[in-house]
Amino acid sequence: MNDIIINKYTACAVTGHRTLPRNFDKEKLKKVFIKLIKDGFNTFLVGMAVGFDTVCFQTLEKLREEYPIKIIACIPCRNQSCRFSENQKIEYNRMVSVADEKIVLSEEYTPSCMQKRNEFMVDNCAFLVSFLMRNYGGSYNTVRYAAKKQVPTVNIVGKLYEI
Repeated sequence: MNDIIINKYTACAVTGHRTLPRNFDKEKLKKVFIKLIKDGFNTFLVGMAVGFDTVCFQTLEKLREEYPIKIIACIPCRNQSCRFSENQKIEYNRMVSVADEKIVLSEEYTPSCMQKRNEFMVDNCAFLVSFLMRNYGGSYNTVRYAAKKQVPTVNIVGKLYEI
């Protein structure tokens, strides 16, 4: 793993589904990030998956033009994008190239590397932004882990399933 120092108290992580509804509210997400930035968060940990992670990265990248924030790409394994579509791979590689820092958690894919990435992000943040619409899967487990670690979480869907 890399030797990047993260100030947990000014770091925010994101977690959400890989498939977003057509009516996903990017403006609401932007407003959440602006509020967090104004509250002192300046480092954002992004897991680099398709879907919510990608939209978060792109939104934060635009906000980085106005605010002094840092985006850290938290990559679960070196070949994370191997099953992405060609267009997803192009965007993934672009995002990795413009991230302020990159943390690779595993050299190769393992059955637990995604969960380890999610736990790493929660362990190194003081706030979690989620897009959670169901009470199962990786994002749900990440929100549950954040609750166990007493990391405050906002679900931009507007409701949080029982955890």
